[in-house]
Amino acid sequence: MILKILNIVRVFLIVSAIPVFLVTLNTRLVINSPSLYENGFEKYQIERVTGIEYDQLLLASKQIRDYFNDDTSSDLFVKVTKHGHMLDNLFNKREVAHMRDVKNLVRGVYFIQWISLSIILLGIISGCFIVRRDKFGSIVRSIGWGGKLTLSLTLVVGVMSFVGFQKLFLYFHLFSFSNDLWILDPTRDYLLMMFPESFFFDATIYIALGTVIESAILGVMPRILRIFWKV
Repeated sequence: MILKILNIVRVFLIVSAIPVFLVTLNTRLVINSPSLYENGFEKYQIERVTGIEYDQLLLASKQIRDYFNDDTSSDLFVKVTKHGHMLDNLFNKREVAHMRDVKNLVRGVYFIQWISLSIILLGIISGCFIVRRDKFGSIVRSIGWGGKLTLSLTLVVGVMSFVGFQKLFLYFHLFSFSNDLWILDPTRDYLLMMFPESFFFDATIYIALGTVIESAILGVMPRILRIFWKV
């Protein structure tokens, strides 16, 4: 009886952790993908909007990524040239303060990614001791259920993004930040000039696509393995 309860808890944890892991994994990959910034700057003509040359925009995006991945608590200083003059910092104090909050959010995503992965691995390993029969099949089915759950949730969020991303984006900021530092001026604040709302819509689509592909693979994995093994 105890083993049965433990197994139910184990399966629940695996299935619940898989969506969290896949979303945070793809969020991390997209945030650190140079192509996201390259394509976004070109697509939305950020060079024309900011007056900063394309190569300097890419340099700024690299400094931002380095800032997110830096374990120190130092503030963001982005040094680029504009019209041949080196700027002390591309962003003003309000933007720097907001980026401090963004970094905490990003680092939180990284942390949750590792926690969810640890839960999945712990669930898989514990299955070797809790499940008496068909250990491999039980583990594979749990992962498959997690993949299907992830796929369902991602499709729902994807549809919501297409229907009303602006409202979803607003709710994200209201939920994620305890201050109003994210309310910036698009006519003078480089952070909004470089990263318009459409940029984040594209990033969301990339995250969703990666998650859909991975979760679909996990979802059909039991059927594929059934061809070779009885699971």
